[in-house]
Amino acid sequence: MIKIKDEEFEFLVAYMKKHFGINLSAKRVLLEGRLGNYLAQRGFGSYADYFKVLQADKSGNELTNLLNRVTTNHTYFMREAEHFEFFSRTVCPWMEQASKNRDLRIWCAASSTGEEPYTLAMILHDYFGGKGNWDKVLLATDISQKVLDHAKEGIYTKESIEKIPEHWKKKYFTQLPNDNVQVVPEIRKQVVFRIFNLMDSIKFKEPFHTIFCRNVMIYFDAPTKAAVVERMYDAMRPGGYLFVGHTESVARPTRFEYVMPSIYQKGKA
Repeated sequence: MIKIKDEEFEFLVAYMKKHFGINLSAKRVLLEGRLGNYLAQRGFGSYADYFKVLQADKSGNELTNLLNRVTTNHTYFMREAEHFEFFSRTVCPWMEQASKNRDLRIWCAASSTGEEPYTLAMILHDYFGGKGNWDKVLLATDISQKVLDHAKEGIYTKESIEKIPEHWKKKYFTQLPNDNVQVVPEIRKQVVFRIFNLMDSIKFKEPFHTIFCRNVMIYFDAPTKAAVVERMYDAMRPGGYLFVGHTESVARPTRFEYVMPSIYQKGKA
């Protein structure tokens, strides 16, 4: 395994912070563990040699490989279930009243391998399915192409759906020959997966009713986190809801109103 020098570590920390907002200053052992053998297998003599290839690569493949190795994409269906209960019980009725044109605007800003957006899509289908023609397509983004490719397939192990309601297992999943399950096409079509970097400007055609940005801002330092939250505020409709992870919070001062731990709301016009 290739050891990382002080100056190489400082360069990598600065690079990830500048381009992705990810703070790795306390993750030296993790970085070396995840990258040292990879660099050796690729034939690099040092991290500096790797950085030259990384910066020269116009295809983005090297950057994708780096992101896949230094970020953790751990998620599962019904993670932090209280959020989904609140979304079904409170947010869906509000969106029904707030959306006069039946166009729901929902964004999963760190969708990982798809469990979160597919869970929301199932809730939307349950709530709005019998209420006429509603546009229930939601946006799901991540910085890793690898996890998005996984998400698009919608294939998961049986163990990963253990916590979801039994009627969902029967209604929204099909059994595959290899003992895995796959989200049914009707639900997969409700989710649009896209690459998106939260450090970029948030410019979409219409403002969102709801944004889920859970368990990603733990990688950000306080100024970066505050800037992302404020950009999301500007991208939301009045009355819209922001969900962050249970271990996260929106620091004051902020224009968001506190609803309950890890749930915030944009003030109504």
